[in-house]
Amino acid sequence: MAEELVDREVASEQAFVDRVYLQLERAGKAAQQLAKEGHSRGRLGHEGGLVERDAMVFQAAKRIAQLDAAHEGLVFGRLDMTDAVDPQPRYVGRIGLRDDNHDSMLIDWRAPAAAVFYQATAAEPREVIRRRVLRCTGPRVVGVEDELLDAEAHSDAEAAGRDLPIVGEGALMAQLSRARDRSMHSIVATIQAEQDKAIRAPGKGVVSISGGPGTGKTVVALHRAAYLLYNDRRRYESGGVLIVGPSGVFMRYIERVLPSLGETAVALRSLGEVVDGVRATRHDEPAVADVKGSERMAEVVRRAARQQAPGSPTEFRVFWRDDRIVLDRGALGRVRRHLMSQGRRNKQLPRVSAALLDAMWRQVRGERGREEGREKFDDEMLSRDDFLDFALAWWPPLDAPTVLSWMRDPEFLARVAEGVLSTEEQRLLLKSWVSTGSTTGTAPTSDLSIEDVPLLDELRYALGDVPQKADDERDDPLALIEGAVDIQELMTAADREYAPSGRAWAPPTHSIDDDGFAHVLIDEAQDLTPMQWRMVGRRGRTASWTIVGDPAQSSWPAPEEAAAARAAALEGKQSHDFHLSTNYRNSAEIYDFAAAYAGRVGLDADLPDAVRRTGVPPTEIVAADGADLEATTREVVVDIARQVAGTVGIVVPAARRSEVNAWLASWPELADDAKGARAAIDSAVPPPGDDRVVVLTGLDTKGLEFDGIIVVRPDEIEAESATGRATLYVVLTRATQLLTTIS
Repeated sequence: MAEELVDREVASEQAFVDRVYLQLERAGKAAQQLAKEGHSRGRLGHEGGLVERDAMVFQAAKRIAQLDAAHEGLVFGRLDMTDAVDPQPRYVGRIGLRDDNHDSMLIDWRAPAAAVFYQATAAEPREVIRRRVLRCTGPRVVGVEDELLDAEAHSDAEAAGRDLPIVGEGALMAQLSRARDRSMHSIVATIQAEQDKAIRAPGKGVVSISGGPGTGKTVVALHRAAYLLYNDRRRYESGGVLIVGPSGVFMRYIERVLPSLGETAVALRSLGEVVDGVRATRHDEPAVADVKGSERMAEVVRRAARQQAPGSPTEFRVFWRDDRIVLDRGALGRVRRHLMSQGRRNKQLPRVSAALLDAMWRQVRGERGREEGREKFDDEMLSRDDFLDFALAWWPPLDAPTVLSWMRDPEFLARVAEGVLSTEEQRLLLKSWVSTGSTTGTAPTSDLSIEDVPLLDELRYALGDVPQKADDERDDPLALIEGAVDIQELMTAADREYAPSGRAWAPPTHSIDDDGFAHVLIDEAQDLTPMQWRMVGRRGRTASWTIVGDPAQSSWPAPEEAAAARAAALEGKQSHDFHLSTNYRNSAEIYDFAAAYAGRVGLDADLPDAVRRTGVPPTEIVAADGADLEATTREVVVDIARQVAGTVGIVVPAARRSEVNAWLASWPELADDAKGARAAIDSAVPPPGDDRVVVLTGLDTKGLEFDGIIVVRPDEIEAESATGRATLYVVLTRATQLLTTIS
């Protein structure tokens, strides 16, 4: 009887879902027709037609993309309200749809009318009798899960002839038990009340979402981004939404969530990709990362940006009429200080020739020279190749990678770091840079670490943009002193060698003043270094923010310094704080184990309540190094892979990653999975396809989750850095079903 009831309810919902997909197909054809009509407007032969074409095609393309993204799990919710509110069911989905009569078929989950789907509870049902979640695979309904929120209203409705059976164990528990794969899934169907409050918080200021492991902070933040885009699309699409996460692995893990919610107008970047034109995937050793992340590096970088270019001329001599004019170190130093006082270095390029000519004219004493006057002097100097060559070599346009490469020279670094960094800290920096490139020329940005990227960004802002010269000024010999610069004219031979066409990094095509976004979302915010806060802060000066984090999981050893940098980045913005208190990821057995570790090592951890039990506690195994460790690891991995349907993570100390990867590749039971694990190690991104087993370091696991976790040598992970205990705590909270440690 129960199975017959479920089959009947599934069939009933399938009939409605079929109608929705039919309407979706009609909407797609209408959007295609709109695009076709838009293209035809461009053939009208006047400017108005082109404007109409662009607007129509743009809107049609947006709608087509939205409709395409909505196919998976299009309809996921149903509300049955009291008769006084609405006797007809209300369906909730990823997008809103109307039927041919323009009546609502499907309510967009972000719309105010859908808020009750997430906010109603048994304690406060809000006129909702039954909340139903539809589980779908593509357009096919495969199951339904009901929650009875108002038993008295349910009895009254049934007495009045409404058929409202209750089916299933509840949507939340069904969602919690599903297997994990390589992508984070949208949880719009199972968002809980405390999560919904954060999602629908005010759009202005800063929304901070805190909570312990497994509380859904990341997915709540992503749904908040979709909600903001829905409610004020013009603002957030025109200004842009930037989502920053800890790693490329993590960003590719979450990249499906927003498109699945109908949103594609978002920039997803890891911390190594925040700067346009740069993609860094590797971390420095902890001691080096601590130096590069410190706020003190901002002063070192500022000094570097103000230094004279290595190898540039230090003197210029010329005879004019009766005078011998000399620009020596002292005179050039005064000119340089004057230019630097006016603003960023590259911004002064149009003023360089004028400033040099001023210093030279002050040395004109002879009667003949004074009689001919300043204008004649300027004209003649600007016609001399030796003067122009000197000006261009003395003050060349500079980009950030070039200046960063100067810091590879020990003498240069010692000069700019004096009184800021210790000798040992300078040694660590040089060791990290010299190991990835030469000490001359511009280092390719493919060699940069994630910790180098904020330094590159700091340099870009310290240097400023290179002013561009208008086309109608290209033949004007006075352009250099009238406020315009031709980039090619100002390039030295060394600059040309590293021109954009010949290197991996090209400067962003937009101004640094255009870097800002309308909304910035930071995940795993507790890990941001002060320099990373400065980098991200520049992109959100006028933005609203969503910040997600848990201090107990921080990998940055100086939280007070990071807190000060965060406060500076968010200065003047109103704060709205939300705390999530329920752990939906881990079984209670796994989280109790992780929480006990946190208490044992003195972490001030936020301990949420785990809502489900599996009856399977974590397993602790002891194994010796060498063959015994490999054999034990192999046995555990194979066993867990056979027990769970989703992903399995092998978490290892960074020094053992290659070793364990080699093991995995040699295990016949996991041959296919080994290929995926090796690809993940080599490229720092999850492998495609069905490969389920992956090898990661502790830092790589940030923000991720797996059905099963095997932690190899947890004591070594703990000892890797000053924050190794927090990292190991994170690792222990990544498993949803099974956890084994091999000590």
